[in-house]
Amino acid sequence: MQLIENLKNEEKQWIITTIDLWKIYKSGKIEYPALRGINMKIRKGEFIAIVGPSGSGKSTLLNLLGALDRPTKGKVIIDGIDISKLKSNELAELRNKKLGFIFQTFNLIPYMSALDNIEVPMIASGIPPKERKERARKLLELVGLKGFEKNRPSELSGGQQQKVAIARALVNNPQIILADEPTGNLDSKSANEIIEILHDLNKKGVTIIFVTHNLNLIKYCHRVFWLKDGLIEKEVEQNVKD
Repeated sequence: MQLIENLKNEEKQWIITTIDLWKIYKSGKIEYPALRGINMKIRKGEFIAIVGPSGSGKSTLLNLLGALDRPTKGKVIIDGIDISKLKSNELAELRNKKLGFIFQTFNLIPYMSALDNIEVPMIASGIPPKERKERARKLLELVGLKGFEKNRPSELSGGQQQKVAIARALVNNPQIILADEPTGNLDSKSANEIIEILHDLNKKGVTIIFVTHNLNLIKYCHRVFWLKDGLIEKEVEQNVKD
């Protein structure tokens, strides 16, 4: 009985598990395997980096971990839920409640203010307008942009736009943040500021998984997965100091 209990407790620590994960794209009769049997486990509260050369499958993997795409075969289990068994509306609900996304291109709505951009995910969650505004203001302050509520994306620097995108990713208190090259379009100073924000969120218990080419930014990561040709080439554990 103790062995069974220990196994159950061990399983609870994993917030994401992948089992023999494949993604194969097709062009006519030609198949292009982007991922070729990925097995990985990510603990609750970890800061994870996924690195590797272009075409290694990093972004494809992140999209599968974030339930933005479905695998050709294999499983993704998020917080104990096998997402292959979920319908489209159930996947959307899971993404909205458990996951936050940050992209290299920011994906802000150009005609909306910073405050309004942050509010958008809360509208889908049915949060009342007054509470949306209050939460959005607090999140802007959290990422260091108090006073920029009315600025549109074109009136913000690249680093400031990414901070707005981070604030937007946090509106529904996600357990997991997935970031695809979040510093790819930024100068080194802004890139370091973004990683510091993610590090601070991780210290509060948020699981962070980010894809990067910049090896200078992985110093806060507990583990680094190195991808090559759709496979995990190696996995490196790091001693991280707060």
